[in-house]
Amino acid sequence: MNASVLVAAAEGGIIGDGRTGANLALGVGLLGLAVGWLALARARGRISTGNARTGGMSAIAVGTVGTVLAVLHLATSSGGPGTGNGLVGAIVAIPLGLGAVLLGRRALTRCRHTNRAADRVPA
Repeated sequence: MNASVLVAAAEGGIIGDGRTGANLALGVGLLGLAVGWLALARARGRISTGNARTGGMSAIAVGTVGTVLAVLHLATSSGGPGTGNGLVGAIVAIPLGLGAVLLGRRALTRCRHTNRAADRVPA
C-alpha cells in the first residue's frame, strides 16, 4: 500500500472528518483483536473450525495496520484531546492493535508447540 494513502486515511481526508481516521483505526484494532482471540481459541482446541495458523497471521497483519493507522493519525492530527480531531480514539487504538498482534503471535506459538507435541507421539 502507498504511504500517502495511509496518511490520507489516517487524517480522514478520504472518508470524512478528522475523527473518521481514529474510528477507522479503532475498528481495525477491534477486528484484529477478534481475529486473534478466535485464532487463539482454535489453537487451544476450543473451536474446531478454521485454521489457527492462518488466523494468527491475519491477526498480526490486521493489528499492525490498525496500529500504523493510529500512529499516523496521531502524527497528523492538529489540536489536543477534546478538540474533535479523534486524538483520544487514536491513542486508544494503539493498544488495541498491539493486543491483536500479541494474540496472533500467541496463537502461532501455540500452534507450533501443538505440532511439535504431535510429532513426538509414537504411532
